[in-house]
Amino acid sequence: MTAILQITDTHIVAEGKLVSGQLETAAPLTRLVDQIASIRHQIGPIDAVIVSGDLSDDGSEESYARFKRLLAPLDLRTYVIPGNHDIREPLRRAFASDLPVAGPLNWARKEGDIHLIGLDTLVEGHGHGTLSPETLAFLGDALARADGSAVLLALHHPPFASGIRFMDAIGLTNAQQLRDVVAGYKGELRMVCGHIHSMMVHTVGGHTALSAPSPCSTFAFDHRTDAPVGYLIQDDGCVLHRWDAGFQSIRIGPEAGSGPFPF
Repeated sequence: MTAILQITDTHIVAEGKLVSGQLETAAPLTRLVDQIASIRHQIGPIDAVIVSGDLSDDGSEESYARFKRLLAPLDLRTYVIPGNHDIREPLRRAFASDLPVAGPLNWARKEGDIHLIGLDTLVEGHGHGTLSPETLAFLGDALARADGSAVLLALHHPPFASGIRFMDAIGLTNAQQLRDVVAGYKGELRMVCGHIHSMMVHTVGGHTALSAPSPCSTFAFDHRTDAPVGYLIQDDGCVLHRWDAGFQSIRIGPEAGSGPFPF
């Protein structure tokens, strides 16, 4: 059995700063890390953490250093991909031992029985994401090397429409090209992403794709054409992806409820 923890959209900033002048992001991440640590004996061994983008809100060196300090108590191998709020070169320097020295921040690793693939969708200076021809070629090669084994594929921008209009307007511009690549993969493949700060499950190219919640904020699922644009301050959790002859994805909330009570 192999277990990978997915954390996303932490939006860390330098100490003393708030996102948009009002959102505290470090404290919710600290609470989530504490919660994960407190239930490690319940959920079993975790092999690694994938952080699916927007580690930082401003892409600063200080924010990445602070993010690493906040996640350090988990003492787990950590793989990262950029989100639209990240900046590629500071992120590359912060995680230099695990990221390519040049070009898109794409990577492929083997953890236990799972082939992990991380894809760079960042278009610096813009909210939307795009998989470059180089990244799509990297994905094709990585899937060929996986050769039908279990694959956990991470990217920041969802490869599906969320129904949150203002977020879909800054979504993945070439999701169909991604579908075309993964549709040919004959093994078990699960796509995981962030960006929309909530958990949604879709089918993409014949495979399951799901987004993870953010520890610090969310967006209302509001289909109205005049839905207000903006985030809601709300602690949420992360997702544990387990492979044991099949994928299982479990949301881990930000705190434990009272109980258990007999029924």
